[in-house]
Amino acid sequence: MKNTNTYKLTSGQKIYRVIKSIFDFCAAFLALIVLSPLFLVTAIAIKLDSKGPVFFVQKRIGRNGKLFNCVKFRSMSLEARHDVAGYEYANADSYITKTGAIIRKLSIDELPQIFNILTFKMSWIGYRPSQACETELNEAREKYAVHQLVPGISGWAQVNGRDVLAAQPTKKAEFDAYYLENFSIWLDIKIFFMTIVKVFKSDDVVEGVVSETVEFIEDAKEPAEEKQAETV
Repeated sequence: MKNTNTYKLTSGQKIYRVIKSIFDFCAAFLALIVLSPLFLVTAIAIKLDSKGPVFFVQKRIGRNGKLFNCVKFRSMSLEARHDVAGYEYANADSYITKTGAIIRKLSIDELPQIFNILTFKMSWIGYRPSQACETELNEAREKYAVHQLVPGISGWAQVNGRDVLAAQPTKKAEFDAYYLENFSIWLDIKIFFMTIVKVFKSDDVVEGVVSETVEFIEDAKEPAEEKQAETV
């Protein structure tokens, strides 16, 4: 991994970025139609399960460091704090609703971000948009110039650690930087299929405070290093 903040997208990567945004929009439009029954069922379940709105809207950092409204299905009670990162919750389970536990496990809570894709604020694949309070992660991403791209519903860090890796912001940023430097249709396709496998297996889903383990971080680095070796 190159420790630099001077990396700039190549001409080919810039062209792909435009093509990708068009594809994202079309795919999101079709997905919204196909998944509308699931949206309806999920919305009804949330309303019947607990008080509060169906959707949860939160300010997140997007392309060029600009804030945008990230939309998700509400999975927590109204008493939950939303000004801290998920991995910092000491008692997250006590705030997660019954429906919320199911949709979080299956990543259904992320689906409303399709609306963010339709407004070109997000992509299907990118890096997970962070909150302003995630200082360490945001500073590391700025160091690697990750914000040249729009964030995504899934990403290279997501398929190599997800919630567990979130407790190691600097390491997570390294995965994000790897994605930036290897930005291509082939890496996006790989992440897409890895995401499907991860969702079905519910890998690395941890609610609240995550125990930091050196063993995990070392294992998490291997896929990126292997991929980098393939591109040399």
